[in-house]
Amino acid sequence: MDAQLGLFPDAPDAERSVAVGPAEPPARLRDVASKLPSGLRLGTSSWTFPGWQGVVYDRRASQSVLASDGLAAYAAHPLLRAVGLDRTYYRPMTAADLRAYAEDVPANFRFVVKADRLLTSPVDPDGAGVRTPNPRFLDATYATEEVVGPVAEGLGAKAGLVVFQFSPISPRIVGGRGAFLERLHRFLGALPQGLAYAVELRTAAFLTEEYTRILEATGAAHCFNVHPAMASLARQVALVQPFSQPVLLVRWMLGAGQEYEAARDRYAPFDRLVDEDPTTRALIARTVLDALLGEREAIVIANNKAEGSAPLTLFRLAEHIASWRAAGAPAADDHTPSLHPAGDSPTVRP
Repeated sequence: MDAQLGLFPDAPDAERSVAVGPAEPPARLRDVASKLPSGLRLGTSSWTFPGWQGVVYDRRASQSVLASDGLAAYAAHPLLRAVGLDRTYYRPMTAADLRAYAEDVPANFRFVVKADRLLTSPVDPDGAGVRTPNPRFLDATYATEEVVGPVAEGLGAKAGLVVFQFSPISPRIVGGRGAFLERLHRFLGALPQGLAYAVELRTAAFLTEEYTRILEATGAAHCFNVHPAMASLARQVALVQPFSQPVLLVRWMLGAGQEYEAARDRYAPFDRLVDEDPTTRALIARTVLDALLGEREAIVIANNKAEGSAPLTLFRLAEHIASWRAAGAPAADDHTPSLHPAGDSPTVRP
């Protein structure tokens, strides 16, 4: 469960008195930030990692201190203008708690909020293997009262998107693909207007033309996600045109062939890039540029389990986008242009 759950942790008094500030970004990253489109926001899926000392934070601090005091320091980085709220996947937050987050960040910052998993699991997510039907599955009334309302009230203009993440689902559990998509259509159509919504699938069978028509009809966005359980990012881009999205959302979660727990153990403390994926980076960069050409806003969220360190992943991506934007669109077969001089190790800090 995400360390964001410690919004107001019971830390010892001595620990609470330790302030954490932003690390000073290198001049080259400030220069990159100045060259990025204003409609692009980059962020990580949390901010509570002590290993980010020197990358995001000016000192090492515990997870509990970062959970309560680290967001303002995180948001001071010129390349980090968004963040994912993953704790809301396990339990919705109140408007007051969300407002406390919003007060820690500047006006141009955006939150990507995961909706309660009760809304996206057809069986009880706490059932410990027992497939008990979940009565809250795609319940628009519950979503409105417990998720959408508090997000709108607490975050206001700083609410980026509410994301409905569907973990892998066997179509037969939901009556087949057609039944699932029909129910999804009704659910999205019943949500209040005023917030942006995105659907993140982890079941490739649901990624169809009918799905894209549902998104278009309801004004919801597809969350382009990089995760082994889902169809490849290339397939998603081919079916769901990035420039057609109301807001482009990309979540780079986990590399191909990886398992979450193993990646966590391999990459901790998340202070360096371990398994760089230049092909995915290039495809995300091209997807972002396509969306921005269509005058759409774009948000890219990275996880530590993507390459080893979420902020370093985003810094490399930002360099990629800034370089291509300055030089013009890359050739269609140009997947991995070199943005760093020879000998630049993937483990170096920014």
